[in-house]
Amino acid sequence: MGDYVELSGIRTWYEAEGDGDPLLLLHGGLCTNETWDAQRPALAAEYRVFLPERRAHGRTPDVAGPLSYRDMADDTVRFLESVVRGPAHLVGWSDGGIVALLVAIARPDLVRKVVAIGANFRPTPEVVAAPAMLDHLTPDGPELAPFREMYAAVSPDGAEHWPVVADKMFRMFATQPTISLAELAGIGAPTLVLVGDDDMMTLEHTVELYRTIPHSELAVVPGASHALPLEKPAETNRIILDFLGHDPIPTMLPVRRAGARQPA
Repeated sequence: MGDYVELSGIRTWYEAEGDGDPLLLLHGGLCTNETWDAQRPALAAEYRVFLPERRAHGRTPDVAGPLSYRDMADDTVRFLESVVRGPAHLVGWSDGGIVALLVAIARPDLVRKVVAIGANFRPTPEVVAAPAMLDHLTPDGPELAPFREMYAAVSPDGAEHWPVVADKMFRMFATQPTISLAELAGIGAPTLVLVGDDDMMTLEHTVELYRTIPHSELAVVPGASHALPLEKPAETNRIILDFLGHDPIPTMLPVRRAGARQPA
């Protein structure tokens, strides 16, 4: 079921299904909730799943001025306060993972666990594995056809608004996010950094994200790209559910986590 909620003047579309502890699914950039279709049944079988579509995405209209991840994180905080009315697990893919990290930094009281899939904490041109892939992106180009079609199918702003939104997103990708290592080191929520072994972002950047966030875990799925949840949905769902549903086990030969081990 879907509905709109007013969040500080932004008419935000969201869907909700399932029962249990609350969990937010935060879609990727230029995407809609439909990209979570392979995850929704498995997660809604265990959790009360909420799927808000961010400003200028899907059924949520664009706003005046530029787009920013921090504004989208603020919107997500308001959604947690107004709709969920309490803390939730945050599962974010790509841009949604960036938003999840920013919410965990700003409002730790509203976050239980975080799963960040294919997320980056520096602007895309600085950390993308193949920078040349960004050089020829245009709103009407073939590379963006699937995103353009998703937008045109549901946007209340109409298909003709797509070039405006795409240009705003390109500008955001070029200069954001700018999350500091100190901010990442302050995240207190248990965090899973999940990525395909052939992600758009370099593995070195992903490992730095994992190493900087305390109490984090890292999962690298072989034979997958930035589209990991679409390419290997069963494995993605299994990893997410295992992380959310269980506390970390005490490993036999801890290195990174050795300092957290209690003396016998």
